[in-house]
Amino acid sequence: MQVIVQHDKNTAVISISGDVDLYSSPEMRKAITQLSKKKVPLIVVNLKDVDYMDSSGVATLVEGLQLTGKYKGCFRIACLKPTVWEVFELARLDRVFEIYETEEKALKVSPL
Repeated sequence: MQVIVQHDKNTAVISISGDVDLYSSPEMRKAITQLSKKKVPLIVVNLKDVDYMDSSGVATLVEGLQLTGKYKGCFRIACLKPTVWEVFELARLDRVFEIYETEEKALKVSPL
């Protein structure tokens, strides 16, 4: 798995590529935690290059949502592939997360 972070003072995009599982999710968690410690107002996780995500990856994203919620930040997910979308639907997390078709849309919509 590869994690690329691009951010400025107000927004951050975490681009993930590869499978997100028990062994690789700590790397994603580290990126999310570092940004939330800086209280970045908007964090977008781009999953367009992720074909597989297990429960540890989902748990990491839930933790990111909780961390940003503590400081009233906004945590969004973009570009879910159908295989990963199914995981979110089965866990009913499609109702919990703000999920966008594209990274551009996730960045464009103003935080609630």
